[in-house]
Amino acid sequence: MPIITAKNLTKYYKVHQKEPGLMGSLKSLVSRKYYDVKAVDDISFEIEEGELIGFIGPNGAGKTTTLKMLSGLLYPTSGQVRVLGFEPWKRDHKYLKQMSLVMGQKNQLWWDLPAQESFILNKEIYEVPDEQYKKTLDDLVELLDVRDVLNVQVRKLSLGQRMKCELIAALLHSPKVLFLDEPTIGLDVVMQKAMRDFIAEYNKKYKATIILTSHYMEDVKKLAKRVVIIDHGKLVFDGKLKDIIDKYAEHKILTLEFSEEFPKEKLEKFGEIDSWEYPRAVIKVPRQLASKRAAELLETLPVADINIEEPPIEAIIRRVFAGGKVENKEQ
Repeated sequence: MPIITAKNLTKYYKVHQKEPGLMGSLKSLVSRKYYDVKAVDDISFEIEEGELIGFIGPNGAGKTTTLKMLSGLLYPTSGQVRVLGFEPWKRDHKYLKQMSLVMGQKNQLWWDLPAQESFILNKEIYEVPDEQYKKTLDDLVELLDVRDVLNVQVRKLSLGQRMKCELIAALLHSPKVLFLDEPTIGLDVVMQKAMRDFIAEYNKKYKATIILTSHYMEDVKKLAKRVVIIDHGKLVFDGKLKDIIDKYAEHKILTLEFSEEFPKEKLEKFGEIDSWEYPRAVIKVPRQLASKRAAELLETLPVADINIEEPPIEAIIRRVFAGGKVENKEQ
């Protein structure tokens, strides 16, 4: 039985439309015009226990609105949602004690107090037994390596340290379902990797069901085998990330290092040259011919090293948005 089920989930907002200037303001007092914004438009999906899903789309696609409905912060305009057997917007205490929502641009820690004080408050709110609290806190502190900052005022922490402590606060009650909305936003590449490693380890260790939104495609690529893609509120793909890559990545990228110089023209017949500056070159070749072209290059040119890669996932996802709805290879 799926942990999360969304059927025909929809969220519309009525937005006031006002003409510019003083006259527009006066007119709006007498007669207001409204239009509907379709933040989420009739989407359906199911998520099984222990899955880690990448939930992606451009700004304004409806990702955060969907997470807010799944967590119970928003009522849907129509459709059905069940999470752990509960209807989220009823805000049942049994449900709230089994889920958590972490938003990278929002904070729940008390700004002027050490993070440790917020942890104790959350322990009481969620009625976590003392022994369980101590064990869970020790595990999370160890995984995130923040023991030396627990008694430092939150306002004095770096962004990376604060985000780690935000995660601890959200996970102290050991939620079965975790909604992560841009958890690595604003972090440097080293801290992004640390956060990704933690999320992967937490998913594996506690078998938590996780939905992750991120503008950093590296987060999605490293963490999620399955992705749900929405654009303008509509679901355009739900399936394996590999299927998206196979369908929309027409080329593979060959990065070459050469031991001797030679005319550029000799390289052009193997593929489209993306960059060329001895001793390094990057070329694009049709993905079905990548292995064959690599072998030919090794036989023909003075290749010292060769690397075959997929194109950046960002470029692939942009093609998905440009192409509209995608057929899933498996449902």
